[in-house]
Amino acid sequence: MRYLCLILAASLLASPAWSQESDDGDRASSFEEGKSDFDYLLGEWRFTSQHAEWGEASGFWTAVRLPTGDGSHILDEYRIVADGGETLYVSTTLRAFNATTRIWDLVSAERGTGLQDTGTARKVGDEMHIDQRFGPSLWRIRYYDIRPDGFSWVADVSMDEGATWHQAHLRIQARRIGPARSLEPLGPPRPGDR
Repeated sequence: MRYLCLILAASLLASPAWSQESDDGDRASSFEEGKSDFDYLLGEWRFTSQHAEWGEASGFWTAVRLPTGDGSHILDEYRIVADGGETLYVSTTLRAFNATTRIWDLVSAERGTGLQDTGTARKVGDEMHIDQRFGPSLWRIRYYDIRPDGFSWVADVSMDEGATWHQAHLRIQARRIGPARSLEPLGPPRPGDR
């Protein structure tokens, strides 16, 4: 009987009702620490890139904070343009910080492909590291040399589920051409909104 009581007490202490307050505090602390990890990307950028197969390209990268009230969602558009200004390629990515897992969840969309390009990101020292799937390929992306006026980006790519990797398959150099900004709410404020 005494053994049964000890097991019951241990299970009650480990139950979510007993640990909820601690989990909420950890989640709030994690959220405050991580929600600004991608703030450096906010704004407008002009970039040049070097692709292992397609060579050099250039374009514009724009990122805005979405009006979620807590600052944890970023939407960005990556656009490669020709010399005449016409769009050659465009993708859009939504980045949302997950305080429970302490990582950023990403989903990207290209023209006509739906929402199949998912990934995760985490801050590692002064860099941001992303693991993302684009169609059949796996990408390991690293943002580095992050400064207020620029950043560098490099991606290794695997076409065989990570068995082999093509190092520096794509490199990007970005320089700031516009300030950080937030997207305005899409609808009017409603009673009870903060």
